[in-house]
Amino acid sequence: MDKHLAAVILAAGKGTRMKSALPKVLHPICGQPMLHYPLQAARQAGFERLCVVIGHQSERVREHFADSEIDWVEQREQLGTGHALMCAAESLAGFSGTLLLLCGDVPLLEGDTLESLLAFHRDEQAAVTVLTAEMPNPSGYGRIIREGEQVLKIVEEKDASEQQKRIGEINTGTYLFAAEFVFSALQNLNTDNAQGEYYLTDVVAAAAAAGKRVRGVCVNEPSEVMGINDRCQLAEAEAVMRWRLNSALMRDGVSMIDPTTVYVDAGVQVGADTVLHPNVQLRGKTRIGAGCIVETGVVVVDSSVADGCQLKAGSAIEEAQIGPTCKVGPMAHLRPGTVLTGNNKIGNFVETKKALLGEGSQSSHLTYIGDAEVGRNVNFGCGTITCNYDGAQKHQTTIEDDVFIGSDVQFVAPVKIGRNSLIGAGSTITKDVPADSLAISRAEQKNIEGWALRKKPKKS
Repeated sequence: MDKHLAAVILAAGKGTRMKSALPKVLHPICGQPMLHYPLQAARQAGFERLCVVIGHQSERVREHFADSEIDWVEQREQLGTGHALMCAAESLAGFSGTLLLLCGDVPLLEGDTLESLLAFHRDEQAAVTVLTAEMPNPSGYGRIIREGEQVLKIVEEKDASEQQKRIGEINTGTYLFAAEFVFSALQNLNTDNAQGEYYLTDVVAAAAAAGKRVRGVCVNEPSEVMGINDRCQLAEAEAVMRWRLNSALMRDGVSMIDPTTVYVDAGVQVGADTVLHPNVQLRGKTRIGAGCIVETGVVVVDSSVADGCQLKAGSAIEEAQIGPTCKVGPMAHLRPGTVLTGNNKIGNFVETKKALLGEGSQSSHLTYIGDAEVGRNVNFGCGTITCNYDGAQKHQTTIEDDVFIGSDVQFVAPVKIGRNSLIGAGSTITKDVPADSLAISRAEQKNIEGWALRKKPKKS
């Protein structure tokens, strides 16, 4: 950790325009809360000491990032950006290095941009460096007032003159400060402005007035500094982030037939030569191996899929492990706890839950396998059910290697089927079956001749 670098991220706002019970910074973008991204960008740029200023539903935000090393600071009253940084001053007492200030609702800012900003700030030996952007429509943003390379001040929209409003260079809300200077300057802020708030931008004017170097660096891609204030902007940010993630995967050897319709969460891993068809969703902590085919409409959540698998259209997979060269679907449902060892086939309208299938075992269609341990090379006939629930408790079905199961079989758990057995079609199995056995459980068939002629109404 570089002890001379620290970052403060402002995340106290309620986000009224989101019209949501969820804190704004917890709204997800590609599977991660909005606040995840500025934290990630700061860490990438070398700022490992992180201080987050929170206010609205602060406990909920803390809970979500409980596993992260973060100094949390409460801003109980929303009195402006300057006041937010004042709240963080005590947490950073004694710090005298370079301080990065980010907004928690600006999720598209990249670590590379912050690295370049830091290098420029150090080269210029500036007291303040502002990240700026050129906007064709700067309405609503603070304007950058320059004299050559020196930034003289930042004028907020509500305080700007008509001439200043025509300036296209705007303040993005991202700064680098010499910490000792900024914490000293904060003590002189006042609320003499249109919004009655402590403007952090006044620190810029104070630095320039004191003869210190104040610099501005214009970001190359303005979309990086887009703030999120409502759900429309949230959707725009998600589209940008999704394209970044998909582009990175394609550069690493993943094929996408239509990348604009492929939804991959941040952190998902996909191997080379895998093909993702339209409307695929890969969520959470999912890992897809190399050389796989993931067809239209497949949803995979928090699951691992080994090399060479084919996930056929419309299948849903959640918290499952799929071994190499398996075929799943179409329209299969693998629920949590499913483990396919390898070379398995789970066909259309098959559902599994807490089921371990040994290598080569298969179920081609219309089957439920739940709370089951299945050996190698087991074949499930159509319509097989493991009856695992007795109304009060779940019970285990154990099926050993090389068992052949006919169609429409019910295993009433707990029950164990010995290796190399054959279960006759239509059987309801309530007792253990020894190895190398044939098990049949059917009612005796009875034919009543002439019944239809007597009971059915005659056709006119």
